[in-house]
Amino acid sequence: MILSAQQIRQAVEDGDLRIEPFDEAQLEAATYDLRVGEQGATTSTKELKDLRAAGYLSVEPVDFAVVTIQEVIELGPQYVGRFGLRSKYARKGLIATTGPQIDPGFRGRLILGLTNLTPKPITIPYHDHLVSVEFHKLAEPTERPYDGPFQGKLQLGAEEIEMITEGSGMAYSEVLTTLSSLSANVAALSKDVHELSASMKTQRWLVPLFFGFISLLIVLFGFLGDG
Repeated sequence: MILSAQQIRQAVEDGDLRIEPFDEAQLEAATYDLRVGEQGATTSTKELKDLRAAGYLSVEPVDFAVVTIQEVIELGPQYVGRFGLRSKYARKGLIATTGPQIDPGFRGRLILGLTNLTPKPITIPYHDHLVSVEFHKLAEPTERPYDGPFQGKLQLGAEEIEMITEGSGMAYSEVLTTLSSLSANVAALSKDVHELSASMKTQRWLVPLFFGFISLLIVLFGFLGDG
């Protein structure tokens, strides 16, 4: 069962869900919006950025980024979350590369991986609404609540920072070269298929003509034999 806005509010009041800080303005019909937190990093800059001080994170073309979410959340053993980027960012060409599930029993801040698929930088302002979460209530509490490596995590750790600083994504020029090469290969393949198709059409036309010619010879020799 997906919780409605009023059910999310009630679950927070009852202590079954924790969203801190909780703001009624972030409630939608059946989701809750989570905001951009204080930390971010990208593979192009290879450094941890204080988004509160900077005011935003710029994700360059074909760049990978990680950002922390502002809210600390905690799910009881009978609740699971499903989250995704808000449509305004998805329409800009940004995709989330983590998620989409928040397991029952999770507590901490989400750390979101993002990739810019467009040829232009995408700016993510600090504190902007970035992801929407659906909360689902299970038929009964799970006997195996989440207890993984992200339990209790509130900020980017050494593992995420190392992944960013040592990461080496393709430069935009390399992506264009790769796409150009792929386009040329597809065009060549299309030409070959077209030529093969034309050849097969010619062969299909010659086969009945050949058999028709053989049949004509048989009839002709039969006629001459009768004579």
